[in-house]
Amino acid sequence: MVSTPAPCSPTALPCPGRRGPRRTSTRWRGGCSAGRTSRTTRGTSRSRGRGVEALPEQMKAAAAHDPDLVTVLIGANDACRSSVDAMTPVKEYREDVEKALDVLREQAPGARVYFSSIPDLKRLWELGRTSDLGKEVWKLGICPSMLSDPDALDKAATERRDKVEQRVTEYNKAVREICAKDKLCRDDGGAANATRFTAGQLSRWDWFHPSREGQATLARIAYERISAKR
Repeated sequence: MVSTPAPCSPTALPCPGRRGPRRTSTRWRGGCSAGRTSRTTRGTSRSRGRGVEALPEQMKAAAAHDPDLVTVLIGANDACRSSVDAMTPVKEYREDVEKALDVLREQAPGARVYFSSIPDLKRLWELGRTSDLGKEVWKLGICPSMLSDPDALDKAATERRDKVEQRVTEYNKAVREICAKDKLCRDDGGAANATRFTAGQLSRWDWFHPSREGQATLARIAYERISAKR
């Protein structure tokens, strides 16, 4: 995820053989495997390579389905730019998240919303750089700000990765502050970001998005936070 993931936006893909409380189209946060325990959500869109600027429109699409719960993981694409300078400024990130939440409240005022923190992108670098295949795939342009020149350990490369890590920290902080002002909003308290993912929890296709095991881990975190008493 980093869905969501991959990290994605308000969730919503058909899940064969599953049904939500009122709709027939549901998406299970941890996937559609039989026997998997997860939350059901309803919505209509996923982010594929787009950043936070797309979130208000995606939230509008999700709100149109009268959801009980909307889950959001947003920001990895904003940090994963061609360079550090190209990353989305924190001010713009905050404004777009606030706008998205306003859209939800206007169109689906009773919907609960859950924000996952952005996973630790530097941890992905630490794991993927041990794989020759992973490093070759990264050359296709996967998160260049963090993952380019993965074997470089000089000062410039270290500082570049540190800046990406700091920006992710700032995005997560902004979401926590925004969510704290909404009584129907919960965030994960930084749990996804703090998770020390293993190689087995990363996709062998790109060493960036979560594998099925990684998705299950994110689903477990979401379930625990959403169902916890306040």
